[in-house]
Amino acid sequence: MTKEKKCCLIIIIYFKVQAIRQKIKIFKNFIRKESDVKLVSVVKSMTLQGLEGVLVNVEVDVSGGMPAWNVVGLPDTAIKESKERIRTAIKNCNVELLSRKYIVNLSPADIRKEGAGLDLAIAVATLISIEKIKDFNTKDVIFLGELSLDAKIKKINGILPIALEAKKYGIKRIVLPAENAKEASVVDGIEVIGVNTLEEVIKYLNGDIHIEPTRVDINGLFAKNSEDSFDFSEVKGQESIKRALEIAAAGRA
Repeated sequence: MTKEKKCCLIIIIYFKVQAIRQKIKIFKNFIRKESDVKLVSVVKSMTLQGLEGVLVNVEVDVSGGMPAWNVVGLPDTAIKESKERIRTAIKNCNVELLSRKYIVNLSPADIRKEGAGLDLAIAVATLISIEKIKDFNTKDVIFLGELSLDAKIKKINGILPIALEAKKYGIKRIVLPAENAKEASVVDGIEVIGVNTLEEVIKYLNGDIHIEPTRVDINGLFAKNSEDSFDFSEVKGQESIKRALEIAAAGRA
């Protein structure tokens, strides 16, 4: 190999090494920047203990480091498994959930939380942390609902006692499954927002769409129920119980 060829080869290797070093430097700066990101968001939800509602603060911290998703604060199995439902639902809303360390804390930490009704609150808190939901004041709002993998929001049980308890805590608005909206709107003084999908929630919280609060005619509802009354002929079996009710209604022993 001639001297000129050796010089050209050395120059080529030098510039390739410099290019690689530059790429490594950019990558390190990116990793350092991402690891410094610590966005914490807090939204409210509620769970039941018997017939008493417990206000739950759902706190989500997103930071750099080894990718993980941990839920703390005495969650039951359904809540621990929520990470798969929530991550898949967010993905199916065309939102990229980057590989980060996600810590979900359910406060107060000394009370056990049960059921999938916290899915929506955890998803909303996560979306706020990654800045997909912006400029929405969640102070007097609670979020309730179970998420399916296709981002639909499924009906949950116990909405009426939860709405009653929420009013005691000073909650002004409830975002919940559309199927539960009429039941919750029986409670006066609370704005009930019924939603069908997580994507709809994102658009609503970002102000892209308007959802009219659900309202019901309570007097008309009770009048209809009184007209559609049932009698014992529609109850199969349970003879001893029906006899006891008949005696109690008659007022004699």
